[in-house]
Amino acid sequence: MVDIEAVRKARENITPFIHKTPLIYSNSFSKMTGAEIYLKAENLQKTGSFKVRGAFNKLINIKDKKVIAASMGNHAQGVAFAAARLGLYSKIVMPVTAPIVKQEATKGYGAEVELYGENFNEALNYALSQKDYTFIHAFDDEVVIAGQGTIGLELAEDSKDIDLVLVPVGGGGLISGISIAVKSLSPKTEVIGIQTEANASAYESFKNKKISEKIPSHTLADGIAVGKVGGKAFEIINKYVDDMLLVKEDSIAMAILLFLERKKLVVEGAGAVPLAALIENKERFKGRRIALVISGGNIDFTLIDRIIHKGLLTSGRIGVFEVIVDDVPGMLHKTTGIIASQMGNILNVVHDRLVGDLPVGKTKVIFTIEVKGREHLENIISALGKEGFSVRKYH
Repeated sequence: MVDIEAVRKARENITPFIHKTPLIYSNSFSKMTGAEIYLKAENLQKTGSFKVRGAFNKLINIKDKKVIAASMGNHAQGVAFAAARLGLYSKIVMPVTAPIVKQEATKGYGAEVELYGENFNEALNYALSQKDYTFIHAFDDEVVIAGQGTIGLELAEDSKDIDLVLVPVGGGGLISGISIAVKSLSPKTEVIGIQTEANASAYESFKNKKISEKIPSHTLADGIAVGKVGGKAFEIINKYVDDMLLVKEDSIAMAILLFLERKKLVVEGAGAVPLAALIENKERFKGRRIALVISGGNIDFTLIDRIIHKGLLTSGRIGVFEVIVDDVPGMLHKTTGIIASQMGNILNVVHDRLVGDLPVGKTKVIFTIEVKGREHLENIISALGKEGFSVRKYH
């Protein structure tokens, strides 16, 4: 099993090639949650993710000139970048569902990319079958785990009094390495893993004390959409990790939005799950000194608009509701006038006269509006109701 000395050796190996990422205090997140919040910003790491740490630690001693890996994206970029720096040829197998931005970034770092399978496990099995290459596992490799553990060394050195570290979990390599370092240097510090409800293999394995395999559902946190926790990682998790939590997709969307809005940080879904856990568990973490491991920032920018919209809906900053009005001139003007008088900002209007359950002479108008919060939205709906309009809010 990996120990603290292996993690220290990993740091010696990889220091010339990586950034020592900052530990950033967040005043806004601290006020929001009632805790003292620090961000370990691995989204600012080379290739935009922590994965480059484990990749360099593994590849630095590889004798074969050809390596292969399977990845949804971040491990792919880490291996491609490290291989190019060390003079190795790399081939990366990615499922066809991997975000295009991560496919193109991996090619940009110099790797050959082959798309295979609908999910990570299918890509993994295919990569393992390629016997002409040295396989580099994304998470279930002790040398890779030791490389990821260098984050824990930096955390322990930069802040001596952290009560809790919240870590995203997919296959378990990141939390395994961090927990070894943190528990070795600061045994009182709790290490808690965070998964999504759509991807709960490690969570269920941890709770049941045996490895459980689950096919991941679609999730904003594609970087941790792994169907089975690694065996080596699971052994370490059982020894060092204190707890595991699940978070909802709405909370992840809201967390991504908060990073953009409050910290001006681009954070991918996997990197946002620690903040999502804080949002869902404020009372549990209140008054504690907490480090959030922001594992990566390689978000698919084609999703940004949808994520921002979802986050605004979840936080009550956008409201959607329908109003039934008489289908006569002036009615739309009257409803928009009421909304304007309440300082609501109309983003979209949909007019539908053909709804089957509407009586003749009526029409449905669906409004999407920007508001200050849920109370402001309720005031607008109340104002419309007082003027005799039938209003139904969408959730």
